[in-house]
Amino acid sequence: MVYNPMMRKSTRTWVVALAACALAAPAAAGRSQDRAAAAPSPGLPQGSEPVTLDPADFTTRIDNPYWPMRPGSSWVYRESSDEGPPNRIVVTVTNRTKRVAAGVVARVIHDRATQAGKLVEDTQDWYAQDGAGNVWYLGEATKAYKHGKVSSTKGSWEAGVKGAQAGVIIPAHPRVGMTYRQEYLRGEAEDRGRVLSLDERVKVPAGSFQHVLMTRDWTPLEPDATEHKFYARGTGPVLSLDVTGGGREELLRFTRGGL
Repeated sequence: MVYNPMMRKSTRTWVVALAACALAAPAAAGRSQDRAAAAPSPGLPQGSEPVTLDPADFTTRIDNPYWPMRPGSSWVYRESSDEGPPNRIVVTVTNRTKRVAAGVVARVIHDRATQAGKLVEDTQDWYAQDGAGNVWYLGEATKAYKHGKVSSTKGSWEAGVKGAQAGVIIPAHPRVGMTYRQEYLRGEAEDRGRVLSLDERVKVPAGSFQHVLMTRDWTPLEPDATEHKFYARGTGPVLSLDVTGGGREELLRFTRGGL
C-alpha cells in the first residue's frame, strides 16, 4: 500500500513533502513525535522473528475501523513529487481470495498506478484480519512497467516462501508508541511501523478528517528514509508524507463497497 499502502511496499512508496504538512496539522504532528516513546507491543511481530499463524484464527472480512476492506471499496490517490508528472493510483478490494504459503486465506487488493495515462505498476496485495482485529500483511505480487512491458517484479514476496514472514499493517487497538513489523523478507521487504498519534487532523481533496491515526514507517534497508502515514476511521489511508524525500500522495476519492 501500505500504501504501504496505500503504500506500495518495496517497489514504490507514498511520498509527501513534510513541508506541505499544513494539510495534516503540522504542530500536532510535531507533538506526536515527542509523545511517541517506544511502548511494549504484546502479540505484534517485531524485526525478523518468525511467527506461526493459525489459519483458523483469520478471516477475509476485514473491518478494522482504520482500514475497512469491504469488497468493492476503492480509493483513488494522486502521488506527486519533483521527479515528474503525478501518478494516479487506484486501489480496489476485490472479491477474490488467495491462500498464501503460510496457510492463511487472504483478501486480494488490486493496486494500479498510472502516469500520464500509462501503466507504471500493477500489484496484488494480500491481507487478512485475525480474531483480535489486527490486519496482517501476507505478501504481494508486484510488476513495474516501462514502455508497456514488465520491467521488474522486485519487492514481491509471500509469507511462508523463502523465509518471508507476515507482518501487521494496522493493529487492532493502536496505542501511541506501539511498534510492529509490517513485512519481512531479508534484504527485500523489511518495513516497520510505530504509532505516533491517534488524534491528528487531515484535509485532502476527499474531505476533512479528525481523530486520525498517524504512523511512522521505516525500513533498515533504507535507514535515512522515514514516512508518516495517516489513516481515518471508516475510510482507511488518506495521506502519506515522505519526511526525507519530498512528494505527496493524497486521497482524491473513496467509494465504499457493498455489503
